[in-house]
Amino acid sequence: MYGQKISNQKHWFLVALVGLIVVIIGAYLLTTRLMDSAQSYRSPLANKPPVPGQSLGEPITHRVVILLIDALRLDTSTNSTVMPTLDLLRSQGASATMHSQPPSFSAPAWTTILTGAWPDINDSQPFNPPDEYSARPFTQDDIFAAAQRAGLNTAVSGYLWFEKMLSNSGVDAGFYTPGEENSADIEVINAAIPWLVEEYQLVLIHLDQVDFAGHEQGGPQDPDWNAAASRVDVMIKEVVSHLDLAQDTVLVISDHGQIDRGGHGGPEAITLIEPFVLAGAGVVPGNFSDVNMVDIAPTLAVLLGTSIPASNQGHPLLDMLYASPEQVSALHEAIDLQQSHLFSSYTSAIGSTSSIGSGELVSATQSALVQARLIRMAKERIWRNVFAAFLAILPAYIIYLRKDRKILWVLAGALTNILLFNLRYSVIDGRTYSLASVEGATWLITYTATTAAITGILGWLIPMFTLNALHGSPRKSVETVLAYIWLTIYLLSLPILLSFAINGFTVTWTLPEFYSMYIGLLSLIQSMIIAFIGLVLAGIMTLITWFNHRRTLRIQ
Repeated sequence: MYGQKISNQKHWFLVALVGLIVVIIGAYLLTTRLMDSAQSYRSPLANKPPVPGQSLGEPITHRVVILLIDALRLDTSTNSTVMPTLDLLRSQGASATMHSQPPSFSAPAWTTILTGAWPDINDSQPFNPPDEYSARPFTQDDIFAAAQRAGLNTAVSGYLWFEKMLSNSGVDAGFYTPGEENSADIEVINAAIPWLVEEYQLVLIHLDQVDFAGHEQGGPQDPDWNAAASRVDVMIKEVVSHLDLAQDTVLVISDHGQIDRGGHGGPEAITLIEPFVLAGAGVVPGNFSDVNMVDIAPTLAVLLGTSIPASNQGHPLLDMLYASPEQVSALHEAIDLQQSHLFSSYTSAIGSTSSIGSGELVSATQSALVQARLIRMAKERIWRNVFAAFLAILPAYIIYLRKDRKILWVLAGALTNILLFNLRYSVIDGRTYSLASVEGATWLITYTATTAAITGILGWLIPMFTLNALHGSPRKSVETVLAYIWLTIYLLSLPILLSFAINGFTVTWTLPEFYSMYIGLLSLIQSMIIAFIGLVLAGIMTLITWFNHRRTLRIQ
């Protein structure tokens, strides 16, 4: 009977140790699959874009120049001592606070600006191209393609991603740079100035040095940030000096903000509000209520008389424009048809449906699209929620049934481990629980692994000393190590299971909820490291306690 008990103990130790190997392999595979699937996300409309409609007809302005200031925060844009030219344009034209949606990276934002579709639909790379030359060409209709169909001349000067992204959109002239600092912006401006005196009706100028200052020069709280914004303001002045605002229109916007420590990409509020300043021909001056980033493309279409981009989800900002009754009538007819085509294309692509309610057409259509998306998500979440709840509750119930008071010290160690990890992450290092704090995939894995290893060992010391496991038998020592490791993995599994219930283990037909996905990703990496530490500690403690036990026998 005693021999059978020893055999059972060895059996369960072996199962626990093999289980840790499974956790390491499983966490690694899930982490890489999640990151790869997020990077390679494709819109349901990627291969089934809606068909564009007819041009609106008579334009309101002769030319539109878009000044896209990368990462310019709203608060910086309204600082008249930093950006006096922009402040003057704001007083002369129409201004508003603009709102975007996550992920707050440049590629999805640029695509949203030019297509009028949110990242879930516009088929952008959600987390920017993996390298300088891997930008994804637009699959959805955009304002440059609409301008080409209307016979307008177009030009782009900016970062090199634009060349590939707009490769199918009919850009007539372009200058593209891999640089992001002031010298690159000077080249961008110099390339664009000649187009402002030639017959180009749509010109996009992208300036990148503010974003560079945020990433490389200390973030928005550093003086270099305001210095970069001031240099950009001088460039805005130069561009406007080459325009005749009696017949030309200039739009100054940003693609996203940055958190105080520098960085963006997550759902933080500061990264999802941007300046919007529209001045010149056809513009009603004033400070207007908030707008959405998707409102830009249809508004540009009205100004230029092109068709509405076919995947557009925004409102033309008619309150800001001097549009004739004929232009308004043509717009209403075009937007009705465009929204109808978008609704049927999207609901067909995701295999779901809903009904468009009463009220303003664009708002009603977009609410119906959201409802169709939620209906499909709800069906997929039913089994995931049940499975996740079962896996979350079962271990806690088993622990409760054992009523072993020693487990409280093990739990204290596991909680200390997680508390210390988050203390370093969010308090000491001031990082947010989102992609805004990520400096790259390698950094994320290295930082998380290093921190988890340190806090994991510190947490392990609590049960080892309080339960006197260092001086007990090898079995007791390893048993305590495994209990601590598995209880820590269980606690880390809770945010993983929550993310699974909400988003699934990989990104498929819709973008995830970004906070839960990111915390789940962090927990996956921590689990992998904690499981590895468990294997190492179990081996070390076996040797230490065996050695101590042998030395005690010799003394006796």
